[in-house]
Amino acid sequence: MKYSFTRRDFIKTNLAAALAASAFPTIIPASALGQGNAVAPNRRITLAAIGTGPQGRGDMGGLLSQVDAQVVAVCDAKKDQLELARKQVNGHYQNQDCRTYGDFREVLARSDIDAVLVATPDHWHVPVSLAAVKAGKDVYLEKPMGMSLAEDQLLRSAVLKQKRIFQFGTQQRSSREFQRAVELVRNGRIGKLQEIFVWAPASRPGGPTTPVPVPENLNYEMWLGPARFTEYTEDKCSDTWAKTWWYNSDYALGFVAGWGVHPLDIALWGHPTMMQGAMEIEGKGLFPKEGACDTSIAWDVNFAFADGVKMYFRGTSNEYNERNPLNDFSQWSSRFGIPNLGDHGTLFVGSEGWVEVHRGGLRTHPETLAEQPLPADGWRSPKSAHHQRNFLESIRSRQPAICPIEDAVQADALCHLADITARLERKLTFDPKKESFLKDDEANKRLALRPQRPPWRF
Repeated sequence: MKYSFTRRDFIKTNLAAALAASAFPTIIPASALGQGNAVAPNRRITLAAIGTGPQGRGDMGGLLSQVDAQVVAVCDAKKDQLELARKQVNGHYQNQDCRTYGDFREVLARSDIDAVLVATPDHWHVPVSLAAVKAGKDVYLEKPMGMSLAEDQLLRSAVLKQKRIFQFGTQQRSSREFQRAVELVRNGRIGKLQEIFVWAPASRPGGPTTPVPVPENLNYEMWLGPARFTEYTEDKCSDTWAKTWWYNSDYALGFVAGWGVHPLDIALWGHPTMMQGAMEIEGKGLFPKEGACDTSIAWDVNFAFADGVKMYFRGTSNEYNERNPLNDFSQWSSRFGIPNLGDHGTLFVGSEGWVEVHRGGLRTHPETLAEQPLPADGWRSPKSAHHQRNFLESIRSRQPAICPIEDAVQADALCHLADITARLERKLTFDPKKESFLKDDEANKRLALRPQRPPWRF
């Protein structure tokens, strides 16, 4: 089978134009502008960033570039990251007006803040977002979502009840190559959908376990929040790739969700009916037996949906280089003629061809499939070339963002199902309508809320 990136014309026109557009804000109507081509203060959306590590500051940069928005506050449990965020905001606006906070509740008490960016460690995602929604704020939430499916359900209920705008940080939906891939699938250009292949970086093993003094710049009690108390260890809360909380089950599901939600979300977007009937799931996972990192460093989980479509989900190597059946991609590479699949991607197989998409690239078989015109009345992706821009436009229109709460919960649920299956290593049946496993109490307990460390509670 042959494969290729999209044809040169497609890359030069469609993808290049989309990527260029994503670097600039959407033009704002002249009626909303004040003097000097600046948006009048009473027309600006005021925002706060809660969680200002490297990822949070990156997301915040996307908001700072929007002329009709203003970041007025930043919040973090780490003083050095907080100061970097404050300087970033004040440097952009060339003033000294950005307020800093160490407690998110003080931010949410401000009536002048319309929306918040939540980019905390994973175990804080739902508690902070839930409090923000109940305080009347719209929310942009970094992925993944909850520490359990029950957390996701709580947030979904609150967002819908309070009629808040919600944007999930699955920014691939705002990139043209992913939009094009999903349009091809949903408009039948690969024929009848049969299989979906999904892969993403797994967690890494290792990590120091010897207690060390808490860094002076860190409010460790606030950082821990609802998670159980454990002594601070080196690199637990680091702001580099060496951080171990990413891969520790006290604070995250690991990369089965932290990275896996990206390609799984695209799989869901391309096949949204996968969650409309009972599905069977089976697979295995490999988990470290020592070190601070205890989430899956390799997995192979297979989904069989009610409509007959099957999905295969695996983790690629992330500092775990031992080859085993769970992370061996040689058969996938051979089948599709792709020597190097890369560390992430989503591949849809139909009766008449296939399409594979990853960040920055699109492959199809046959080669000309990518440039085939779509039906005039066919499905089109919602327009979005910039994820933060789309969030702001949704706030103004009060129409759903490109990754609204309902889709976000379903994509996050796939991560939970994969993690639970990999841990239990037996076939499970999940009913998406009831959002529970059938006849398996042990599996259902893993969907429930985790205990919260006092005084924190939902």
